[in-house]
Amino acid sequence: MTPTLTTGELLHEGLRRLAPALEQPQLDAELLLAHVLRTHRARLRSHPEEGRGAGERDRYLALIERRVAGEPLAYLVGRKGFWSLELAVGPGVLVPRPETELLVERALVLRAEPTGDVADLGTGSGAIALALARERPGWSIAATDLSQEALGVARRNAMGLAIGNVEFLQGDWFAPLAGRRLHLALSNPPYVASDDPALRAAPLRFEPPIALSSGADGLEHLRRIIRDAPGSLLRGGWLLLEHGAGQAREVARELVVRGFGHVRSHRDLAGEERMTEARWG
Repeated sequence: MTPTLTTGELLHEGLRRLAPALEQPQLDAELLLAHVLRTHRARLRSHPEEGRGAGERDRYLALIERRVAGEPLAYLVGRKGFWSLELAVGPGVLVPRPETELLVERALVLRAEPTGDVADLGTGSGAIALALARERPGWSIAATDLSQEALGVARRNAMGLAIGNVEFLQGDWFAPLAGRRLHLALSNPPYVASDDPALRAAPLRFEPPIALSSGADGLEHLRRIIRDAPGSLLRGGWLLLEHGAGQAREVARELVVRGFGHVRSHRDLAGEERMTEARWG
């Protein structure tokens, strides 16, 4: 008969297994155990003596081993915080990153008006579209994605957050918008070069390749968006693009060649140029 472990003992074992693989094993060990036990991290600390059954132990340690292998924590617990939202995520969508919040920040600065037509291209979990919709409930927002699975996740997030001013459309970038004219278009497209070794390493090897890889230099999808954007933007409309840390100069060049003005790149909290904005007309 397997002896019952306490919450504290389980947490200690999880921490021991995670320590060689992670810089902050304590946080991940607590989040995974709280997820399995359907409780809060504070409860783990305040009641370490509570007994746990074999099923809880096995589920917890299985998640610990997956985390040791590099699988994103967000996939293991099924959720990720972004902006002011808690989003459901899974292997069919990219895990929202903190640097992507820069797109939301700049959009809110560039268009302070309470109304507007806006598109989030390649919405994934819906993170950008839903963050903007929460901040600007009077905006009409279209969220496009080629993946039906991703759109399913985004729609469920919208329902769970009771956000109704986002329309989800299946298709490639601007294609589903059918003549719609926009004040703002935003995108966090794939921008990793197809031969980048990072695609075969954790955590990227667990995330959908369609959301990551973009040709030999990582700029294929960015170029397509820049090329097609004028057909969907109003005069004076803005295009906001996330890109790789070393791609700002080339993205800015592509925008200028296409005829955009007011081209400006912005740095994330790590000091890297991670998004570029430009105005049409």
